[in-house]
Amino acid sequence: LRFGEFTLASGKTSPYYIDIKKAVTRPEILRAIGRGIAKYAHRADRIAGVELGAVPIAAVVALETGKPYVMVRKERKDHGTSKDYEGDLVAGDRLLFVEDVVTTGGTLMKAVERMRAAGADVSEVVAVVDREEGGKEALAAIGVTLRALVTAAELMQVAKSGTLS
Repeated sequence: LRFGEFTLASGKTSPYYIDIKKAVTRPEILRAIGRGIAKYAHRADRIAGVELGAVPIAAVVALETGKPYVMVRKERKDHGTSKDYEGDLVAGDRLLFVEDVVTTGGTLMKAVERMRAAGADVSEVVAVVDREEGGKEALAAIGVTLRALVTAAELMQVAKSGTLS
């Protein structure tokens, strides 16, 4: 958790930044995240994560659960296979999307719609952090439930207590 002035992926500016990408480079943190999210994966056939931030999370959840994962591109590439995702997908597969930080849900909504168009059944996202800035409501509007391991408010409480390292 860093304080200052930051521009988020949503385009919003924020007085704080949750540097989850740095956190997931530490094996012990990544493993704990994987274990925390894995408990929500029992109904999923596959795990899905949007590049870049959610890919290591999807990989560790796949390792924890033994379920394959799909890496979803933010945008379709114009070369090679021109696919929206990498990994196997069978029509009707139930995907559990994982995400590092959810703010407005915009990136996830686009990814969910593209995977649904590819034949996937998507009804749930588990994020490491929900910034509680409308993402949960936006995803609910397209029939997706957002769960989070922690909220930004909870992180702020820990930061105020001085026990965040």
